[in-house]
Amino acid sequence: MQIKKLVSLPSRTGRLLQRYNQGFRQVVGCIPYRIRKTSKFSSIHIEDLEVLLISSQKSPRMMFPKGGWELDEDIELAAARETLEEAGVIGLLGDKLGEWIFKSKSQEKYHEGTMFSLFVTEELDVWPEKDVRKRVWMSVNEARERCAHSWMKEALEAFVCELTTPRPRIEEEPTPTSCRLELCRSDDLRLLIGGPQSADEDVDCYLIS
Repeated sequence: MQIKKLVSLPSRTGRLLQRYNQGFRQVVGCIPYRIRKTSKFSSIHIEDLEVLLISSQKSPRMMFPKGGWELDEDIELAAARETLEEAGVIGLLGDKLGEWIFKSKSQEKYHEGTMFSLFVTEELDVWPEKDVRKRVWMSVNEARERCAHSWMKEALEAFVCELTTPRPRIEEEPTPTSCRLELCRSDDLRLLIGGPQSADEDVDCYLIS
């Protein structure tokens, strides 16, 4: 399916095809970005990056586009679809940034979120949720301040680290980096979820490898 064909369709709703993993609703999203200046001879600096945030449908809170991963699509298509539906941008999907367990502030339920990077190649004038969301390009530092969800801020840090850290040469052994995030699926996670938590806080659990 060509992702741009979804522009004329309404956003997906309902839970009939929703994926779950061990009781966690699976959601997927993207950090859309653009680069203000590039040079093939130099690495990308954080000052060169702009990321796209969108408002919530029901409040001015800002976040990155994300939504439910459904049974009839692979995870990459789901990420691109949600980004088109909510933010109205199309681009080149990058690597998976990581997976997070978080608690929904509105539904009081736990979800498993996966985030990708997306290099924006086209910004649409019309998209399915144009009338219910605002989209704003901003610097990484602004996004750190304005993004409403702590787990998305962690995804942003993973994205920045991945994009701005020079890659090792092929003949060199890769050096372990604190930027690689891995989902924590241990018994400690189950204990964490069963323990007391504030209803207003997202819950994140990850391992640094």
